[in-house]
Amino acid sequence: MGQDRRAVVVGAGIAGLSCAIRLRERGWSVRVLADAPVEASTSHLAAAVWFPTRAGPRDRVLDWGRRTFDALARQAADGVPGVVMRESLTLYREEPEPQWWSAAVGEVRPARPDELPPGYAHGLRFAVPLVEMPVHLPWLAAEAGRRGVVLERRRVASLAEAGRDADLVVHCSGLGARTLAGDTTVTPVRGQIVRVTNPGLTLSVRDEAHPGGRAYVHPREHDCILGGTLDDGVWDTAPDPAVGAAIVQRCRDIVPALRDAEVLGHLAGLRPARPQVRLEAEPATADRPRVIHDYGHGGSGVTLSWGCADDVADLADGG
Repeated sequence: MGQDRRAVVVGAGIAGLSCAIRLRERGWSVRVLADAPVEASTSHLAAAVWFPTRAGPRDRVLDWGRRTFDALARQAADGVPGVVMRESLTLYREEPEPQWWSAAVGEVRPARPDELPPGYAHGLRFAVPLVEMPVHLPWLAAEAGRRGVVLERRRVASLAEAGRDADLVVHCSGLGARTLAGDTTVTPVRGQIVRVTNPGLTLSVRDEAHPGGRAYVHPREHDCILGGTLDDGVWDTAPDPAVGAAIVQRCRDIVPALRDAEVLGHLAGLRPARPQVRLEAEPATADRPRVIHDYGHGGSGVTLSWGCADDVADLADGG
């Protein structure tokens, strides 16, 4: 059965590469087509801590997120490059309601008073995967190659063209879906982040309701990612220095130890948002093979990647 089933994956971010690996595990012959190197993908810029952001519908996001959490936790345990379990603290000014995402996470406990920064009365502590994308994404592309996936740099004009010599097209083009699928419900949500030196932090901290805007601090091995923004409908990827300075200021509110951290750089990327993630199959037509769409993950590409890839592989096999 194996090699006679040919799949083409359009897109080489975290969604495309995870789908390619899952299809390969099922015996498909897989090519990945992308118009830019892995390092130029939106995934490569992501802060990439497991946390559902700007993605729906909630019940499916919880299911995809739970399975991705488990997959990334296994990778962390196995020493996969760039994947670690990171102790995390989410801050609240008022006592929080039960958090819908906590069912995917394992133990979630109230933070002790001595774990909270000044100005905060409440917090939740838990551990989630953190993926250092500049390390992990090139490894994932190389791992796909080691498994026999062919990665090809090529601009795709249409899904019909992509599927010319294939039995299946898996469409993971993110914002490219506006053109390739004619889906104008896919819009950019610009995110700006700041990279700073790490003064010895090992705890991820976030306040989604900071008065100045979202605030999160994600320590990586050699730096920290500070964020961030959710700028709906903004296509400009040039970082705004004033926005960056405000991000640093509110991140110092939630992690005072950052006060002497040195700014290493400002980055901005475009999350591919949609009212709901599109994960569904379309039957073959006269000019193209069957298509499975997997896009519109918003700020949750890494958080949903492996759960979505499992479902893509099931659909590919006729499930």
